[in-house]
Amino acid sequence: MTKRAPAIRFLTVDLQKIRTAEWPADQSGKPPLLFFNGIGGNLEMAQPLADLLAGDRPLIALDVPGTGKSPDPVLPYRPWWMARAAKKILEKLGYDGPVDVFGVSWGGGMAQQFAIQYRSTVNKLILAATSAGAIMVPGDFGAISKMTGNKRYTDPDYLMKNYEALYGETDPEAMKGHTLRIIPPTQKGYMFQLLAMLGWTSVPFLPFLKAPTLVMGGDQDRLVPLINSKFLATLIPDSRLEVIEGGGHLFMLSQAPYIISLIQDFLDGDAEVLAA
Repeated sequence: MTKRAPAIRFLTVDLQKIRTAEWPADQSGKPPLLFFNGIGGNLEMAQPLADLLAGDRPLIALDVPGTGKSPDPVLPYRPWWMARAAKKILEKLGYDGPVDVFGVSWGGGMAQQFAIQYRSTVNKLILAATSAGAIMVPGDFGAISKMTGNKRYTDPDYLMKNYEALYGETDPEAMKGHTLRIIPPTQKGYMFQLLAMLGWTSVPFLPFLKAPTLVMGGDQDRLVPLINSKFLATLIPDSRLEVIEGGGHLFMLSQAPYIISLIQDFLDGDAEVLAA
């Protein structure tokens, strides 16, 4: 596995500075992949994805306001603004053509919003361990209760102690790598991420999505049960469901090589790339 170094810069959208990483491609011709992370996640968490893609295509990831090293939000925001900010960032980086979009967990909501808001731009969509928002089947109460604050990001011992209870994952190597990449979100940033999704749902718009979509869900996910992935795949017209056997909420980490192979096969499939 070749480690790829990103170009990191701060870009401003509507007075809000957003820390952005761009992993360039070793070859041209493929659309960039825009990655939306889970709640509280910093862009360093996208490094394994960048490494395993091995220069196949450009990868862009963001620290949303109050996460990683992005400043706290200037104002409360909603998913439509985050999608708009991501589109502006792509344009600032020189990407004004088709884009593939990938969202995990909380970021899956942002990816859906982006695909809804910019349907003519999105080439393919990938949704992992996520739901349609307010209309979802909730996960295990014990796991969800540990998500209401950001302690798992600020206290490594707490995270390691509750890793299996939170995520349904037991791989110690995945746990170690995950904890080493964490930059804790601020309390304000984390709270604004929670508030951003309050009452939001993609359900009315999913049947109108044009992009071919890969939906992945883990059968051991305690936070976002698999039924939510099945629901998304049912509503999105041109979609494919992949059930990750033995996968908890962080199957992107615990089963990374397999997941990346699914992603690459999907992105390099037969569907035509949108005209720029």
